Amino acid sequence: MSTPQKLRCQVLSIVPHNEHVYTVELVPHIPPVPRFKPGQFFHLALDPYDPAGFWPESRVFSIASSPRQRDKIKFTYSVKGRFTARMEKEIVAGRDVWVKMPYGEFFVNVNRPVVLLAGGTGITAFTAFLDDLVDSPPCPVTVFYGARQRDLLIYRHLVDRCTQNLTAFQAFYFLERLSLKSPNELPGQISIASVWQHIPDSVNSTFYISGPPAMIKSLSSQLRDGGVNSQSIHIDAWE
Repeated sequence: MSTPQKLRCQVLSIVPHNEHVYTVELVPHIPPVPRFKPGQFFHLALDPYDPAGFWPESRVFSIASSPRQRDKIKFTYSVKGRFTARMEKEIVAGRDVWVKMPYGEFFVNVNRPVVLLAGGTGITAFTAFLDDLVDSPPCPVTVFYGARQRDLLIYRHLVDRCTQNLTAFQAFYFLERLSLKSPNELPGQISIASVWQHIPDSVNSTFYISGPPAMIKSLSSQLRDGGVNSQSIHIDAWE
């Protein structure tokens, strides 16, 4: 496992999405980006870090970029709470922030059928894994990706690319605001009752859940009630 490193980064770009959701790219002042594995996260601090003192107030975010991309760090966040509200006001292109990485062991193992359940910006816990899928995985991978509306499926292009290029891969999208339905789109929030309809071997599948805490709690409970062993349920629970 890589030893966490502290690095000063410059904000390269900010892409605003709807409903106070943003994608940010950072470049380290001293490259390259520390080595990390898909599914890991980093600590982001807005205040300057003094090596002689303590690490500033920070929040953790999944690393959305691929481990192969060592020149920048990409992440997506939604404004929820005081720290992210401050980020929305203060993060502008050209300013410096501090990053401490990598952390976490939310690794997707494809030695058996895999089901990825992602809500909103929770998809970023899986994007590095998906970006690294250049060949069809040895076991089927199914993604259920939910958002309030279609334009908040920020990483749909990546999921769609996997669907088109990999034989053992399929994806379904849940939209709370759904008018004209496209293929593989389902109304409402992700529910395990809907998931069962598309998973032929749920008992032998491994489930990975990333999203808002209420979603994680609800889906984990539904899976256990549906007979899935707790050891087959993995959650990205650093929030």
